[in-house]
Order: sequence, then structure tokens, then C-alpha cells
Amino acid sequence: MLGLALGDAMGYPTEFLTMEQITATFGPWHKMEMPLSAGDVVRVTDDTQMALAVGVALAEVTTSPRDAGGAWGATQAIAPAQVETALRRHFVTWLRDPDNNRAPGQTCLNACAALERDIPWQDATVISSKGCGANMRVAPVALVPGLSAEQRSGIAQLQAAMTHGHPTALAASDLTAHAIWLLAHGCDLDELLPQLRLHALQSRRKYHADWLGNLAQKAGAPDPESYIAFGWDECLRALDKVTEALRSPDIHRDPCEAVGPGWIAEEALATGLYCFLVVDGYAREAIQRGAHSSGDSDSIAALAGAFAGAKHGPENWLPEWTEVLEYRDRIRALGRLWD
Repeated sequence: MLGLALGDAMGYPTEFLTMEQITATFGPWHKMEMPLSAGDVVRVTDDTQMALAVGVALAEVTTSPRDAGGAWGATQAIAPAQVETALRRHFVTWLRDPDNNRAPGQTCLNACAALERDIPWQDATVISSKGCGANMRVAPVALVPGLSAEQRSGIAQLQAAMTHGHPTALAASDLTAHAIWLLAHGCDLDELLPQLRLHALQSRRKYHADWLGNLAQKAGAPDPESYIAFGWDECLRALDKVTEALRSPDIHRDPCEAVGPGWIAEEALATGLYCFLVVDGYAREAIQRGAHSSGDSDSIAALAGAFAGAKHGPENWLPEWTEVLEYRDRIRALGRLWD
């Protein structure tokens, strides 16, 4: 979560700039520093704000049972309706927060406004949208202890589907959460892409009806399996782009030119993975490379930072960065709850 927020903050001022403009203002990518805003605070965007909304919602509906030896308990009993209610409440809270002034995506604004009307979320979501707003906030799902693999996938897809109803938004969010979970559990860098491809293939026709309800029908799909398979197929092609770009990696090349600009869900995942892997998983370099890019820089760097943080933990982030980070206390509170 710290890596996500730091990447988000570093990419905040570079979004919408060309590579020439970024270099002129911030220097070469490997020398970028964390930008300070008014009051010597490192400001984040809606990416971090919504990730916190997901995290706090999950904290409300999950428990942390421990046995006498201090180990986490068995798989938690958690109902989809509980998660949906908590997510709805915190998404609407974000919508009405006066600090929600960081150029949030129109899909999230429209869907959250519809959620506020207390209609079924399948009617509130923007069915056609696969913007990266779904998977840039999914990191907390991977961090909650005691969830089964099925629960993680179901929750990752539900939190995406409540605003972004396109199947690729669901699949990319599921893959993003799985990548973070794999890295937090010791996955080697050279195994990450093969493991993600395996997860995509195994999930390709698995529709989580308990979590998604009649979303596939609302989307006009011939059947639920065809609906979700379309999203996984687009994500598999995005993973192929990462693999191809890493065959002849150029650490100084614009990541968006190598993989994609990242405005849509599968590209944000792919370009974030590329930024993390092309620097051999080094934490600070991952967010510097992501922020110094011509596309959706804050979301790309946020995902690269989430991957790096999952791999290395919080000690790899500079104290002079984390101590001035906006929302640092809320992020650390989730860390104390789940670490």
C-alpha cells in the first residue's frame, strides 16, 4: 500500500505530459524525486483514495482470528452481500469527500453517484468501461489474511464490477490482486508472468456467480462463461506484450511505447508489470520508471509500486518519502491490521 501511494504520488504531476516535458521538468527517469506539494506533503490521486476505500471496507467485514501461537486462523466466512454493502458505502463516501478533487475518472464518478441512489450495483455500473480505475485500487484484496483463492478472485472482481462492468476490468483486477499476492508470498520474478498466465488460463471460463450475480446478463453476453472469457483473453494478450517487450528490454525506453499507455485495465496491469520487471524488481526504480512515462503515469507507477512493495516490504521506501506522504497514517493502520 505504501508502494502504491508513493508511485501514485510520483506519477501525479507527470500524467498528461509528453516524455520531453517530463524530462525537462524532472530530469531523467532514474533521477526523479518525490514531488512535494503545498505544505511539504506528497499528494496522491484518486488511485490511492479509492484503494483506501476498498481497504477500509474490507477491514470492516473481515476478522483476524489468531490461535494461541499467533498464526492466522482458517479461511474467513464472508458473504458477498457484506462486501458489496461495505464497498458501496465507502465508494459513496469517497464520491462526497471534499478531497476528491484529483481529476477522478468519469466512470467512477458516474457509477458511484448511481450507487448512492441505492439501486442494484449491476444497474449502477458502467457496463462498457474497462478503464484502469478498477484495478488501480484492488491491492488491498491481496493483503487481507485468511481469504481463500476463490474469495480473493470474487472480491477482486466484485470491487471492479461495481463501477467498471466490462469483463476485462474484472479479469485485470483479479490478475493484479493475484500478482500482489504471489509477490507477497515469495514468488520469484522469473516465475511471475508464467504464474499469472496460468491463473488466467485456469480462470478463463470461471464466472463467480455468487459475487457477480446477473452482471453477464446485464452486459448482454450469450452466457456467463463467454462474458468472463472475453476479459481473460484480452488480459492474456496483454501479458504476451509484456513477455515480448522483456525479450529485448530497454530500460530507458518509454514503457508506454513498449507495452501500452495504460488508460485501460489490461494495459495498466501490463505496463505496471513491465516497469517492475524491467528494473529487475528494484523498488524505487520501479516507480521512477512508471512515473516517467507518456501515458497514465500515476496509475502505472502506482501498480509498479504495489508490486515492488509486495515483493520487498516497507523498508525499501525512503523515510524522507514516506514521512511526508499523504494518508500515511491510514495506510499504516491497515498495515498494522493485516501484516
